[in-house]
Amino acid sequence: MESPQGRKRKQQARIHKPAYAKLFPVRSLTICLSFFVFVLFISSDRLPVHKGVSIRPVLRTSTLSLLPAFLTGNGGAGATNCVYYDLVLEQAVLRPVLSVDEYHQFKSIVRCHLPPLNFSASVNLRGRQRGRLGSVVVERRDWLLRHNQSVVPSWDRVVYEAVLDWNAPIRNVAVFAKGLNLKPHREADARKFRCHFSLTDFDEHHRGLFVFTTRAISAAQETVRCLLPRGILNNPEKAKDIQVTVSRRGDDNGAGDAPLPSIAKVQNTISRQGKSGRGKYELCACTMLWNQAAFLREWIAYHSWLGIERWFIYDNNSDDELEEVIDELNLLDYNITRHAWPWVKTQEAGFSHCALRAKHECKWLGLFDVDEFFYFPHDRGQDIPGPNSLRALVMNYTDSPTYAEIRTACHSYGPSGLTSPPTQGVTVGYTCRLEAPERHKSIVRPELLHTTLLNAVHHFRLQDGYRYLDLPESKAVVNHYKYQAWDTFKAKFFRRVSTYVTNWQEDQNKGSKDRAPGLGTEAIEPPNWRLRFCEVWDTGLKDFVMANFADSASGFLPWERSLV
Repeated sequence: MESPQGRKRKQQARIHKPAYAKLFPVRSLTICLSFFVFVLFISSDRLPVHKGVSIRPVLRTSTLSLLPAFLTGNGGAGATNCVYYDLVLEQAVLRPVLSVDEYHQFKSIVRCHLPPLNFSASVNLRGRQRGRLGSVVVERRDWLLRHNQSVVPSWDRVVYEAVLDWNAPIRNVAVFAKGLNLKPHREADARKFRCHFSLTDFDEHHRGLFVFTTRAISAAQETVRCLLPRGILNNPEKAKDIQVTVSRRGDDNGAGDAPLPSIAKVQNTISRQGKSGRGKYELCACTMLWNQAAFLREWIAYHSWLGIERWFIYDNNSDDELEEVIDELNLLDYNITRHAWPWVKTQEAGFSHCALRAKHECKWLGLFDVDEFFYFPHDRGQDIPGPNSLRALVMNYTDSPTYAEIRTACHSYGPSGLTSPPTQGVTVGYTCRLEAPERHKSIVRPELLHTTLLNAVHHFRLQDGYRYLDLPESKAVVNHYKYQAWDTFKAKFFRRVSTYVTNWQEDQNKGSKDRAPGLGTEAIEPPNWRLRFCEVWDTGLKDFVMANFADSASGFLPWERSLV
């Protein structure tokens, strides 16, 4: 029972309680003060961004999640478990993660096994307790959710990247999002979109405290460009690691869409300086790949000889030896940067992201795959193309007031009678192709791309007043080793990276040029595959490679692995 003295002290405390405490509960006062701090942070040029800010887990899919780097940096994959939910028994199972990969400075990519049969498709992450290995049945799901603060946005609706475009005429942030459902090859009405900035995460209920909103200046495909809050305009360091999301405004009869769930924090990954302070590189290249490490040496070595100086490799969840191969090539003075790009079916957005990075470093940017090789045909009596010939070609148009893109026709090569990958590389092994060219590949001037960054993978939309140049086939072609030996080719069934290309296992668009003619929806080798797609025997590039790259004593090519 409470003493009379205790009751008297409580009564006096109520009498002398400050007036503001009656008007503002403690929680409300805390939020108001925090909001004031955020406003001061955004509007002041003297307050720096705290570089130690980390995020809690915000994206959960069946195979990939993001974690704050401090949760994975020391223990790596061994310090974290994937959590799978049995919704019937209200239990969860822990299994070790497959791998952990560095993503940004304060984020890591965590890959998990697919959920067991009859389990929820959502997967959570949890720090592993010492002594627990393998699959372990743990506590009830409600306990886990309270302790893990799970957020489970659908991969079909999420903002996944954001990057500053600092040197644009109007400084802005490019935001990349799934779920906008914009038409693939058209510019959308930017007036319908807004970006929202916050120091806290936007969760599955679209809650994010301390929001500033700006209007969009362009929108197309999965990319929305928005103005920056006023306080960031003069200090890019302030924008770093601020959370951002996108919403669509309603029409006169509707309220519009709620902001998309977001895992995107603004990144200032763009260098404003070229090579060693001496200006931009003349020619760079960008590609997106998955498990193509075995082909990278040949592609890099050959095109570096042609004059490409800088490489942007967008790694779309490779689990082969890609990092080791890139490290090996960089030790040989190739200038290669690997960028982890885990987002599924986002090739167009990835190329847009790459173009933003490259425009501050490169005058020209080639966008092509690791099975595509530029080649300069020549007849007898003509000069044989020498080192840096591709760079010399684009330099002729660097200051052009007309051309901002150079397009080159592609010749598609077949298996050429082979049943296994050629040991000397694709340029020497595959020598029979289709007669008519298929599609084209482009080299662009990244600073002259349209604001929307609208692209069809093969080419970009250009700024008004500029157009593309079609190179005649007599001057240059791209050898596309598209239909390789079956063991290599069948990987296409399991991974198509373009946003708007149907996966081959789906029973749709069977007549698309993206598909191999006559193939169904299963990775079953057709009869006589090794003899298909062979109309013209063309050894031009093979002869050129053997004459210019083979060792005079051993005959080995630089990218061949020694059998000794």
